[in-house]
Amino acid sequence: MLKFLKLTAVSLCISNPAMADGLGLGRAALPEEVAAWDTDIRPDGAGLPEGRGNVETGEEVFAEACAICHGDFGEAVDRWPVLAGGHDTLSSERPVKTIGSYWPYLSTVFDYIQRAMPFGNARSLSNDDVYAITAYLLYVNDIVDEEFELSHENFMEIPLPNEGGFFFDDRPETELSVFSGEVCMQDCKGAVEITGRALVLDVTPESDEEAPAEQQDAAQTTPAPEPVATLDPALVAAGAKVFKKCKACHQIGEGAKNRSGPQLNGILGRTAGTIDGFRYSKAMTGAGADGLIWNDETLGAFLTKPRAYLKGTKMSFAGLKKPADIEAILVYLQSVME
Repeated sequence: MLKFLKLTAVSLCISNPAMADGLGLGRAALPEEVAAWDTDIRPDGAGLPEGRGNVETGEEVFAEACAICHGDFGEAVDRWPVLAGGHDTLSSERPVKTIGSYWPYLSTVFDYIQRAMPFGNARSLSNDDVYAITAYLLYVNDIVDEEFELSHENFMEIPLPNEGGFFFDDRPETELSVFSGEVCMQDCKGAVEITGRALVLDVTPESDEEAPAEQQDAAQTTPAPEPVATLDPALVAAGAKVFKKCKACHQIGEGAKNRSGPQLNGILGRTAGTIDGFRYSKAMTGAGADGLIWNDETLGAFLTKPRAYLKGTKMSFAGLKKPADIEAILVYLQSVME
């Protein structure tokens, strides 16, 4: 049947020259239709539309349209791209390439969001929405503060940290001649065998049943936390609500396991960087070795702005802005103490 339809279409085109022009499919795009998709935001700001958006609005739009894949704070869900963090990792064995650690130009961030996001609903965001989301991504990468507003007027005043790390591709001059000679097909190696394995084998998201053995052991040896009866139930409930911002990375309560962040059972009163089975940053383990103990004061300060409190931490969360949220989450953490 399909073959018959194809032959019929070809016959019609042959018999009707006007229809044969372009195979008779569709029509020429109207100028306004071309203009709607012909966007081009360049590093020098050319092509930027008018508009503005602040961090607070960006957080709301991001939570609604982007967090399902990229996490509430750009930390990513499952294997979707991480958008925040990765500072000072580009020279490591496992660099984390994010907007804040790797991307060279803010124009690329804006252009990609405007063209392709959110996934499955591209071009549904207004220019103001895109400015707001871009402002929020700058914030979670610790480039601007929470009061910042991005617009077409100040866009070019915001350089990304790794802009100087890029240069023009010089391989045509430096490598092409080396690899363009005659291919050697003599004295080839005889037997080939595997002599090494990849450093990272867990490239598939883990299910609860497939957690690494060390994480399962840690969970089994962690007593189930008991609620503390003297705490204000209203604050505990408020803290549980705030903790939703943390769930993408941290677990707490019965059966809690280490994920991209350590499990938090018994966090208050514990020396920083000491949960078994979790790979902390050097900054965190060093702070613990220097005597950092998590209590209301130290953990509250850390949660306010993690990367300012402890430079070098792997935690990509930008921080809690409201003192009431910090108070509530500290009470909630106490409510599930061991």
